[in-house]
Amino acid sequence: MFAGRLRQGATARELALWIVSDNLLKGAALNSVQIAEELRRRRWL
Repeated sequence: MFAGRLRQGATARELALWIVSDNLLKGAALNSVQIAEELRRRRWL
């Protein structure tokens, strides 16, 4: 994840920023863990 362009918003309670992340890699890793957990729960692994 990368955050940039941090600045105060229109009011003192606001923060403006730009965030980007690679959800494809994170999603694939989480999916792999969930599959492994399910296989283990079923005692197939």
